[in-house]
Amino acid sequence: MILQPVLPGVLLVLFAVILIGFALWQLIVARGRSAKLSWGLRIVLVLLLVVIAARPVIPATQSGPSASGGLEVYFVVDTTSSVSAEDWDGGQPRLVGVKSDIAAIAETLAGAQFSLVTFDAAAVQRVPLTTDATAIAGAASVITPEVSYYSRGSTIDEAVPLLEQLLGEASEENPGQQRVLFYLGDGEQTTATQPGSFETLLPFLSGGAVLGYGTEQGAPMLEFDGYADDDSEVAYLQDYSVTPPVEAISRIDEAALGTIASQLGLSYLHRTAGASVDEALAGIDVGELTVADGEPGSPVELYWIFAIPFGLIALFEAARIASAVIELRSPRRKRATS
Repeated sequence: MILQPVLPGVLLVLFAVILIGFALWQLIVARGRSAKLSWGLRIVLVLLLVVIAARPVIPATQSGPSASGGLEVYFVVDTTSSVSAEDWDGGQPRLVGVKSDIAAIAETLAGAQFSLVTFDAAAVQRVPLTTDATAIAGAASVITPEVSYYSRGSTIDEAVPLLEQLLGEASEENPGQQRVLFYLGDGEQTTATQPGSFETLLPFLSGGAVLGYGTEQGAPMLEFDGYADDDSEVAYLQDYSVTPPVEAISRIDEAALGTIASQLGLSYLHRTAGASVDEALAGIDVGELTVADGEPGSPVELYWIFAIPFGLIALFEAARIASAVIELRSPRRKRATS
């Protein structure tokens, strides 16, 4: 916080000393509780007025320079319960691999605009288009699976309608922009319906990849209660179609992922821990970067916080003065009429 006084500092200090000194002297010599209260309030008024005149503000922050190219990158992440299956890199959830790949792609394509969409029972745009690669990596790092209790199966094309809307709007706004899409999931369709086609997205895209996570052997899936903390009890989803129930196993469906890739005109890549993302980025160019200077923000004024009690006390004092004037005039009117 800094001060931006409306008067030169010396004058403001002199003004404060004179008024406060006078009010203190009047408080000392005043007789009666009402008079002392009145002068005490006036001291508070002077102090508040000095603070208001000093004009405290929180300085404006300067946003850093930004760079943007001619590329939009859309990450589409399957967050159904199968993303918690523990067959990634020696027994970690698949989501670990998904997060790592998003961070690596965003870092490599720095200067592009990024958007993050997740889907389970519904599709949601978690991050609208932004040139901040660290923001997209940060958002990806806190992705969680759907809450197991609310899981009702998965359909791998859940995000298509939302993507049609987002890509369509972006294309209308900036038709010359290149757009790429990365679909990250395991291809497992657990609902009885057949997945719809992704072909409606093809006209909007100039590249990308479908990235698959998981193994043919599969693995049990961790339950998620909605709290991403280390204190949650470790439990696994159960398959109640058999008696007694056993741990449900999720397996990658590479045929389904390959179909998605074919419909989008993209390549399919099975991802493993430690593998580079370079193959997924083949032929993708951010384009010529345009660097924009940072813009200063607006300072946050704080004087109004002190103006509120100042106004209330001033109103109270005005009411007291008006009441006193009325009382003084009343005897005069009586004498005049008598």
